[in-house]
Amino acid sequence: MDAAALQGHDTFLVRQKITAFVNRYVITVPTATGEEGELVAFVEQKRLAFREEVTFFADEAKTTPLFRFKARQVLDVGATYDVTAADGTPIGLFRKDFAKSLLRSTWHLEQGELAAIGRERNAFIAVLRRIWDLFEDLPFFFKYHFDFVSGEQPVMSVDKTATIRDRYRVEIKVPNLDRRLAIAMAVALDALQSR
Repeated sequence: MDAAALQGHDTFLVRQKITAFVNRYVITVPTATGEEGELVAFVEQKRLAFREEVTFFADEAKTTPLFRFKARQVLDVGATYDVTAADGTPIGLFRKDFAKSLLRSTWHLEQGELAAIGRERNAFIAVLRRIWDLFEDLPFFFKYHFDFVSGEQPVMSVDKTATIRDRYRVEIKVPNLDRRLAIAMAVALDALQSR
C-alpha cells in the first residue's frame, strides 16, 4: 500500500511477532469485524542497536521499503527520531521526554505545523508499570494506552488490546497527520518504551 492509500485509513492494528533477536511488527487495516485485514507494513527492529534505524516494508519479504525512522543520536534516552519516506523525504519526527517519562511516559510528535504530546492515559498504571519493570522478565498484565493531543485537539490514540501479547489499535483523529508518522510512533511506543 502506498502513502496516498495509507492516508485514506484512520485505524491500524499493530501486532508484534515474538522472536529471540529482533522485534517484528505486522501492521494491518482492520476488517469490518475488527480483525486483521490487509497488510500495510512490516518491520523488523534489531534489539540493542547502538543507533536505531528501523525500516518499514510493504511486505514480509522486505522487497519494497515504504518509510523509516532513525535516531539522530547514539544511545540517548531522550533521542529524537526522524521519520522519512523511502526516498529520504522528511515526514516528521518524534522524541521521548525523558524527565516527564520517569513517572508517566511522554512523547513529542511533530509534523510541519502539527505538534502533539502523547502520554500514558492512566497515571496509576504508568507508575505500576515502572515498579513492575524492576522484575525484568515478568509480563505486565495490564493494558496501557497513549493519547496524543495538540492543545485540546485529540490527534491520535494507541490502545494496547491484549495483555500478554503486544497488540495495539491505532486511531487517527485528524486528517492531516501522515499515517506513516503515526505508524512509526505506534511501533516505537512498543519497541523503544523501556529506553
